[in-house]
Order: sequence, then structure tokens, then C-alpha cells
Amino acid sequence: MTDQPEKIADELPPATLTDLPEKLRQGAARAGWSELMPVQARAIPYLLARRDMLIQSRTGSGKTGAYLLPILAQVDPSRALTQALVLVPTRELARQVAVEAEVLGRDTGVRSVAVYGGVGYGPQLDALKAGAHLVIGTPGRILDHLLRRSLVLDNLSFLIFDEADRMLSMGFYPDMRRVQSYLPRQRVSTFMFSATFPPQVIRLADQFLYKPGFLNLSSDHIHVTEVEHVYYVVPGMDKDRSLVRIIETENPLSALIFCNTKMRVEYVRVVLQRFGYDADDLTSDRTQSDREKVMERVRRGTLRFLVATDVAARGIDLPELSHVIQYEPPEDPEAYIHRAGRTGRAGGSGTAVSLVNRSELGDLERIGKRYSIQLQERPLPEDEDVERIVSERIITLLEAKVRNRDRLQIERMQRFLPLARTLGESEEPDLLAMLLDDFYQETFHAPLVPPAEGETSAAQRAAGRSARPRAEDGGRRPGGRQRGPRDSKRRGG
Repeated sequence: MTDQPEKIADELPPATLTDLPEKLRQGAARAGWSELMPVQARAIPYLLARRDMLIQSRTGSGKTGAYLLPILAQVDPSRALTQALVLVPTRELARQVAVEAEVLGRDTGVRSVAVYGGVGYGPQLDALKAGAHLVIGTPGRILDHLLRRSLVLDNLSFLIFDEADRMLSMGFYPDMRRVQSYLPRQRVSTFMFSATFPPQVIRLADQFLYKPGFLNLSSDHIHVTEVEHVYYVVPGMDKDRSLVRIIETENPLSALIFCNTKMRVEYVRVVLQRFGYDADDLTSDRTQSDREKVMERVRRGTLRFLVATDVAARGIDLPELSHVIQYEPPEDPEAYIHRAGRTGRAGGSGTAVSLVNRSELGDLERIGKRYSIQLQERPLPEDEDVERIVSERIITLLEAKVRNRDRLQIERMQRFLPLARTLGESEEPDLLAMLLDDFYQETFHAPLVPPAEGETSAAQRAAGRSARPRAEDGGRRPGGRQRGPRDSKRRGG
């Protein structure tokens, strides 16, 4: 598979509620649906036909029902075995999907369970032991259950990746690859739902899906080459902190950040570096030697954030740039097109993000109107949003680190359990917060290292930033495994 997903050669006609079994029509009525939503009508026939698919659909479009309805229609409730697995990026989404599965499948006899980290194992183990037909969970906790043998996938028929782009941004790629080694030898119908399909997500699909087709429900025609134009209205005196919150939630694979003056460029670079990000800048004040060092990192694809003015960025090509961030709108409207055009190249999708205060919003709207650009406003993340996101990520990272410890390391770790409990119960949790902050910065936001000899940087970027090798593991690619049954089948073996 290439970086461009294949269009559907023989398109299936849309489904309607009358095509579903009576028990599922009753479930749809309980959910308040008088008819299928567009993504459900278009996607359900392919799931019923067991044809692997990439399905692009925005959050809130009804995609959960698009895969739950056909799964519930085809799972055999008389077999107390796990027959469908849904991987999701967050605990919140796992709970939401499980609730919807209960509403839609109440009359089918299909048992479902949500499994995710950060909570005890007891109720999850009980549900799995009782024979859950449908398991919904985050990759890390799913892998924990596979290692415990409390979850067995030998009879799996359906595998769903929900919000695949977010799963990569959460750092789940190594766990997803390890889960893959537990898949059965027989064909598993696999579907990937995502709001966007940047190149690294498409390459991820190549590792899990078999000759998938592609459905785009985000527009009226099938394509993947697109740039999202989004903006955040930010307080005029709080742009720097707003930028940090946006970076944490968007989690760009790589970004070129534009400012209008070299003074602002230097300020933004300092802010990013002080917050622990791998960032540098280019201005006319940099010595030629410094410029060459920065450009070398750009050429090697090992610099995550480059801050520059329009003039300084001329001739710079960041490989597979996922985001362009405009810290302030350009003074020349035409410069917006040149900035945004740095992402979404070579058949990929990208995101152009603008930060505007109230006085700048009118300038941005005039640019959008002049060039017929559909600008989408996103709500500025609050501190609570960032706290929730980084908490989920750090649980993912810590659980993965514990899983990789040998017996001696686990025994050594026991010495600190009493101290950990004391710190957790302390009214002054600053020490524990400092340790978590350092761990998060040193792992999730660690500087990238060059590809090993014989590898290409594109291969390292195949599954997003979180899949790239980092300094602390000596440049090894995480999540590696021996060739498994799905690999041989996918390659025609």
C-alpha cells in the first residue's frame, strides 16, 4: 500500500435501518435514531461484507454506530468468546462506546466490556471471565490482559481502530504492534476510523489492514489530499501559554511556526524550549554556523518545531510536515497561502493552525473569504483539558514501562512502594508531580535521534512521532516483533 489509500473499485449501495435485524432496529430506536446517519449508511455495507476499510469521518458524525451495528448483527452470542475488539485512544471514549453498545445491543444477548488503565483489574477480569463477546479498550490495558491470558483473541472476527490518528498521538503505537502479535491466524476483518489520514496513519493501516478501500465521509467525494484550516481565538496577553496548550492537545508530528518579526520568533522559541519541547529558530541574527546546524536537523527530519519568519523560511522543506502554526496572521494575505501550503503535500493531509486575538480575527476572516478557504474554529483548550490528556498519556507510558521490566527490576521496584503510597497520600504532592513531569518530558517530548544506518527517516515516521526511536533506547524502534501470521497473509504468503 502506498501513502495514498485506494478508492473503492466496486462501491456498495448505502444501507438503511430496514436492512438491519429487528433487534438492532429496536436498539436504534432506543438510541433515538429514526434513520441511519451518512457514515453509518455508507460504512455498514462494507463491515457486513467483511471488506477491510479506512473510513474518514469527523468526531460526532455517528461513526460508533457505524461499526457497532454490523458487529452486533454478526457476533454469535451463544459462543462465550471474544469475537470483536475495538481499540480506542482514551478511557472516556472506551466508556462511551461501551454505553452505546449496551443501548444498541440490549436485545441481542451480546456482552460487552470496557477495559482501560488507571483503574483496578477486578471488574474487568470478571467480565472477561464471564465471556465478553465485544471488548472495547485502550491498547495498553488490552495488552495487559493479553499478557495475563485473561483475554484471548483466538476467535476474533472483527478489529476496529477508532480515532486512529489520536491513538498515535497518545503514544500507543508500540502497544498496538504488540497486540497485533496476539491476533489469530485466520483473517480478521479490520476497519480503521479516523478524522484525518496523514501519511503516518496510512502507513499504520498498511501494517494492520488487508488491501483496504477508502471512504471519506468528511466531504462529498473520495480523496485524502487536503489541508484543514483551523483557528483558535486566544487572549491577546496569553498567546504563549495558549500555544503550549494547543501543542499538547494537537500533538503535531512536526510543525513550522510562523511569526511576523524576528523578535517574536526568538521569544516563541524560548517559550517552547522552556516548556521542554524540541524547538529551534531561524532568523537573520543567527550566525551562519548556527543556521547550518539547524538546517542539518531539518534535512535529517530530527527537529520537531522550527520557528521562523516568512523570509527566513524560504527554501526550507520540513519532511512530512503535519502542521503549520501561525502564531499571528501574516501582514500580507498572500503569505497565508504560502504558509499553509507547506503542509499536506504529496498526497497527504495536514493542518494549518492560526492563533488570533479578537483584533486579528477580522484579518483572518478576510483572508478566508478572499481565497475561499473554509476556516474552522476550535475551542481553546483549558488547563483541565491538558491535564486530562497528559494524564492519559503518562499512564500509557508508565504501564508500558512496567510491562517491559524483568523480575529483578520489579523486585527492586518494590522497595519504593511504601514511599509511593506516602507521596500519593501526601497533602504536599509536589515531589510526585515533579517526578511525573520529568518522566513525561523525557519520554513523550524527548528529542528525536537520527535514523539508524540502513533505515530512512520516513520509515521511522511511519507510525507517528510516538513511534520514532528516542535517545533513551539507543535509537531502536519500539514495538518490533517477529513476523506474525497477519504479516505473511498480508504479503500473499
